[in-house]
Amino acid sequence: MRKPRDFDLELKALAEKAKQLKERRVRDLGALVMATGADALDAETLAGALLDAVANTDKAIGEGWRKRGAAFFQGKGSNASSGPGQQPEGTLPLDGGAASA
Repeated sequence: MRKPRDFDLELKALAEKAKQLKERRVRDLGALVMATGADALDAETLAGALLDAVANTDKAIGEGWRKRGAAFFQGKGSNASSGPGQQPEGTLPLDGGAASA
């Protein structure tokens, strides 16, 4: 005879896993802000720049940003204070979403 599944326990475990993934994503984004030197900006300026990036519809500008970001993660970034090799322990490089699942 099969043991009945405990759906409440499974839902609780899934909720906890989702919470951990969200916390990891926030830590990784914070590490990215620090690695690029953007932590020197005030919050309003950084938020404005991110909002402009999200609202951008020019494919050429977006592709330029993508290439510059890819170069940063490959260690070719020229204006960052620390490269991807100097990330805080326990964080992963953000590579277009592949690291976050």
